[in-house]
Amino acid sequence: MGYNDLMKQETINKIKELNERIKQLPKGYISIKNIGGNIYYYHQWSENGKKNSKYVNGQELYDLDILIKKRQLLEQQLKLLKKGFQSSELLYCSLMHLNNQVVDLTISFETGRIHTIGDVYLKELLPIGVKDIKSLLDWWNDRSIPLTRSGIRDALDKLNISDPKVLLLKCFGLSLSDQYWIKPKDENISWEDINFFENDFSEDLGTILLNGNKRKKELNLSSPDSTSVGNLKKRWKIINNKRVMMKGGSNPYRQEPFNEVVASEIASILGLDSVQYSFFDDGDYPYSKCEDFINNSQDLVTAYQINKVLKKNNNDSAYSHFVKCAHHLGIENVEDYLDKLIVFDFIIANEDRHFNNFGFIRDAITLKFIGPSPIFDSGASFGFDKLTFDIKPFKDIVSKPFKEKPLEQLKLVKSFKWLSIDKLNILKERIKPLFLQFESKYLDKERITAISDSLIARVDFLIKNYL
Repeated sequence: MGYNDLMKQETINKIKELNERIKQLPKGYISIKNIGGNIYYYHQWSENGKKNSKYVNGQELYDLDILIKKRQLLEQQLKLLKKGFQSSELLYCSLMHLNNQVVDLTISFETGRIHTIGDVYLKELLPIGVKDIKSLLDWWNDRSIPLTRSGIRDALDKLNISDPKVLLLKCFGLSLSDQYWIKPKDENISWEDINFFENDFSEDLGTILLNGNKRKKELNLSSPDSTSVGNLKKRWKIINNKRVMMKGGSNPYRQEPFNEVVASEIASILGLDSVQYSFFDDGDYPYSKCEDFINNSQDLVTAYQINKVLKKNNNDSAYSHFVKCAHHLGIENVEDYLDKLIVFDFIIANEDRHFNNFGFIRDAITLKFIGPSPIFDSGASFGFDKLTFDIKPFKDIVSKPFKEKPLEQLKLVKSFKWLSIDKLNILKERIKPLFLQFESKYLDKERITAISDSLIARVDFLIKNYL
């Protein structure tokens, strides 16, 4: 009997075991009723077509709630097991962090989706924000290229692949942002053998994703491009032994690559830690490029993951909830970092600082947080998608992630002491020359003037009202 047959028999046995365990646990749910201003709890369930109800309180209520939730969890596991067993072939594997086995999984070869979740070996190594089955499924799904990526559907057609998550199986789920990967049960490999920080990777997938060209019949799809998120066309390349991200822009102005370069220069002027971007043109379209800022002993933990650590209270704002979550993880100087990020985004009119576009860096070995990531992904700024005559200091600009209006988000800043008027005046002088170096068919002088005048107006607003 081969390994897959053994695993199928193991799945059958697991289904039987789960059915037996579920039978031993109470059905139904707990309802809450307000009668005469008093709160009462009732166990509600159906049996043999008849609805039943029983009043519960005290220790009985507490114990019953635990048992019902346990039944619901086992029923969810059973549903996934049955679905996986009835589907096409499954990959039996473990989610790994470096060389540490974290949790057993089965994944569909056809869809790339997780079908079953097995034993958890190291709970502390689960990705941050993963607390249950659903959040692990979400984490895995979010690890793949989104279907909203420009050109992804054409690329999938060329590759004869139905879902971007299938590509995760081609590269062991490896990323250049963290140290997680999947290890097939029947393969004797280690993280050192395959990680993309130290080992070469194929450029076949990147070529298709960026240019839409399938130049070879036999493709090697082992690439970190399978785990690059975001909607713009992008790819990873190895240049002078450095891992370099190359990213395009969106129609009609394709302004994002120019914005990335200028935004990183602005950060330098203001003394902020930022990924350094440079520009290149392949003859057809403009692109930005930057080196990977994560190394082989670090994890980038996005604000999106951090935001899931605690349940949000109704009276907490988006800002206060995030700060609570970060403090819960032992991250220091959170508010100082957010002050700088909010002001920076206000200056450049960034409209896409969502929770996956900033984060904190964790030591992958000690699991201690090192500090905030350098500022990255600032391309959706400077009126990137607006008509030139609509580029104004404050007109139709939305902000993220805490408030929708930039002026409202700016009020969240605790301190401006770090911000120098002298540096802001230098920025006002340099902003137009920074953009003029990229004057082109995408970025003409009139547009550059509108961008520069708008930024200067926002800087003047900061100086007048906050400094």
